[in-house]
Formats: sequence, structure tokens, C-alpha cells
Amino acid sequence: MKNIDVLFVNPNSSKKSYQDLANNFSAIEPPTWSLLLAEAVRSKNFNPSILDCDAERLDDEEAVKRILKINPRLILFVVYGQNPNSGTTNMSGVISLASALKNRTNKPISIVGSHASALPMEVLGYDCFDIVLLNEGVYSLLNLLNSNLDSDLNKIKGIGYKKVGPANFKVPTLNPPEVIVPQSKMDTDLPGYAWDLLPFKNKPLDLYRAHFWHANFDYDQRTPFAAIYTSLGCNFGCDFCMINIINRNSNDLHADASNFRGMRFWSPEWVLRELKKLSSLGVKTLRISDEMFFLNRKYYEPVLNKIIENKLDFNMWAYSRIDTVREDMLELFKKAGVNWLALGIEAGNQTVRQEVSKGSFKEINIRDICNKIQKYDIKIISNYIFGFPQDTIETMQETLNLALELNTEMANMYPCQALPGSPIHNEAKNKKWKLPNTFEGYGFLSYDCQPLPTNYLTAEDVLRFRDDAWQKYFTNMDYLQLVEDKFGVKQKKNVIEMTKIKLKRKILGD
Repeated sequence: MKNIDVLFVNPNSSKKSYQDLANNFSAIEPPTWSLLLAEAVRSKNFNPSILDCDAERLDDEEAVKRILKINPRLILFVVYGQNPNSGTTNMSGVISLASALKNRTNKPISIVGSHASALPMEVLGYDCFDIVLLNEGVYSLLNLLNSNLDSDLNKIKGIGYKKVGPANFKVPTLNPPEVIVPQSKMDTDLPGYAWDLLPFKNKPLDLYRAHFWHANFDYDQRTPFAAIYTSLGCNFGCDFCMINIINRNSNDLHADASNFRGMRFWSPEWVLRELKKLSSLGVKTLRISDEMFFLNRKYYEPVLNKIIENKLDFNMWAYSRIDTVREDMLELFKKAGVNWLALGIEAGNQTVRQEVSKGSFKEINIRDICNKIQKYDIKIISNYIFGFPQDTIETMQETLNLALELNTEMANMYPCQALPGSPIHNEAKNKKWKLPNTFEGYGFLSYDCQPLPTNYLTAEDVLRFRDDAWQKYFTNMDYLQLVEDKFGVKQKKNVIEMTKIKLKRKILGD
């Protein structure tokens, strides 16, 4: 067997992140960046492997045994997730496993991901990590693999490591930054997904499951499931978002995601090739993971046309800002198989919404946009956030009232978090707002969840309102009737069963 150059490890933090929802209702998503990085290094003649502890539900001891057996030159924890906050919430599982592993191997343990890019010096402070890769890590990883992984570390851009100082004291050190893959090299330097390296039980991708609603609230439609990017990054700089922190090309420790905004696109031909691979593997349920798929017609229109021309049969969902939806494109989206659009509505109060988006939201009629989307039989996932700095009980009630009025097929309701890497995280630190003291504290659905207070409300007020709002929405008779009418009686019963799972919250005294 050929020696493994790098093992990409996806941690298992599901139980802490999703509580009892992890058993049946939360998604299990393929580790996107492990797949992209694996294919990138394989294209340069290195031999990668992937250990997906989340998909295989491995505990630390099982994972350590597997890693030791694989015996790679470099161990790389790739820490992202299916929600923006997952890079932080998954850190607890990473540190637990990496610490157990550190006691059993002398191989270098490295980490890449959104939290590591947001707080590299803090991450280097943990004994279990030898190397931190900043931003997406494509070029720094290749340079690491071309090095001896020891004495050359000081020469490799885009990493942090522990420099040996006086009395053998190890000092966390950041090397000069490395660039991200430029637009001109997206197809060549990020040449695809290493789907063949994923674990499976009976057939490819059968350990992965779609979000419950994406499968029309039907358990039988959840696997096989995959997710794919056609672009990376976002052009906007909302206060609560840390998405663009993986574009980081600066060692300024006060920088945040808004400093690195921007989008890069793969070619339609590249996207079609990957979609054909997934279709041949039997995938029907597919997430387009782009932060803003419905934004640049120059890129999304040829992708959708190629899907239609090649008669690829997917049930897809994609993201859009509420103010970038174009009615003249909705027929094309539906014809290509985009059956769900996720809309960032965020808040029912226009003043609250404009403040956190830095005024970038256009004045639009949300109700009109939703009606236009549904006219083309495209279902809507509405995303709402409770607890923005200017929120009061009254403005949060406006958000809930809007959600109940729109009555879309799915609604995500989040408490506002100062996610590491976001502008609001820097603001929170500067103003000495109380931040979570555990990684799980940043988890929207975790027991330790601790959202930000607002200018008028405590964190407890915000979380209690959010949890009550979620229950009101999903037990609302109008909503349950909608589910029955669109999906069926069995699916309605499945939703009712989901609402019986009550989240426990530490700050609410559960």
C-alpha cells in the first residue's frame, strides 16, 4: 500500500452541536474542504486520505486507532461545517481528538478552517496543534508536503507554528501570509472533489443525509446526499457573518471577514464535470453551497443551462439574498431542478436589518419576492436572526410575525452570535460584551448556546424568544396544513415528531 502523505480528518461534534436532533433530524454533510484539498494535493502527485469521523460516528478512541493505522506523514484537521458557526462549535471535538492523538504519535498535527483563520494565535496555544494553516490553505499545504515538515517551517508562507525559543520554550509564530487561489487558477489549482475517498456502507455517499426539509420531510429521500460549491466567498460584509475569513491574506490580528470579501468562480465546465460524477454515483438530493448562488447571472445561468442540457435529475437547493432574486430567472432555476431557495430575510424590522448589513440591503417588498418564487413552485427556506444589537422584544416579535405571515415551507431561526471572524466578534471584544467561554457556546442548537445580548435585552431573553418562536412556527396549524398539502400526511407527522424534541439550554436553567 502506498504511503499516505496527508490525512484529512473531519471531527465528530454532532451530539454537542445538535443535542438529540443529531439522532435523526440534523444533516450529515460531506466534508467539502477535505474533498477539495485532497483533490488539490492529489493533482500534484501526493497521496491523500480522508477520515470522516462525523459520517462514521467514530468516538475518539476509534478515531485514534484508525489514524495510527493509516500512519500519514501529516495529520490535518479540516474544521468547517454545514452552518457558518460550525467551524467554531466543532473545535471542541477537534481538541478532544487531537489531544488524545498527541499522546500517541509524534507526527505533526495541523489544522485548517474558519476558526483557525479567525483566531490563529489562540489555536496555536493548544498543546495538541503543531501547525495552523491560514485561509483555505491550498498553497501552504502543498508547500508543507514538499518540505520535511520540521526545519523548513519558517520558510512556508501562510502557516503558524511553534518556534523553539530560549530554554526550548515554544513560541507561537505566524509566517508571512499566503495568497488564496486566484480566479484564473480555480479550475487547475482546485481541480475537483475527491469523492472516491469518502467512506460508505453499501454505496457511495450513503453515510451522508440531506437536511430533513430538503428531502421533503421524508426519511427515504435523504441519502445519498452531496453538496458542492460553484463559487467561493461573498461580496458583502454583514456584521454577523464570518464566511470570508477563509480568504484571509493578512496577519493583522484585528482583521475580520469584512476585510476579505470577494467571490471566485469555477468554470461551468468544471461544475458540470463534478455534477456528472455525482449523478453517476446516484445522487439526487444536492445542496449548492455557494453563499450567493443567485447573484451573478454570468456564472449561474450557464451552470443551470448545462444541467438542463445534460438532463441531470437533481433536487437542489441554493442560497439567495432576498434583494438579488430576479423573477425572469426563476423559470430557469425550477427547470434545472432548484426546488428550494434559501433567503436571508434576517429581520422583520427594516431598520434592524439595514444596520447589521451596513445598509447594503435594498428596499424591497419581501412578501412580493416570496410570492414570485412560489409562483414557480420553488419552495422557500426563510432565514431569520433574533437578537441583533438594536433588537427589542417588539422588533423580534415583528420578525416572528413576518415569519408566520410568510408561512414558507421551511424557516431557520438563529440567535445572533458573535462568531469568531465576524465584524461583530471584534466589536464584542472591544466593548467587552460577554462572549461564550466554550466552543459549544457558539452553537445555535447546543446546550451551552450563549447568544449576544442586545442593547435592550439579555442573552437569556434572546434565546428564550428564539426557542419559543421556533416552537410557535413549527406547531402553527397553518404551517402544518401547508406541509400536509405540499408533502403529505406522513410528512406532516414527521414534522410533529420533530417538534417534540425539546432543546436543553444551560443559561435558561434546563
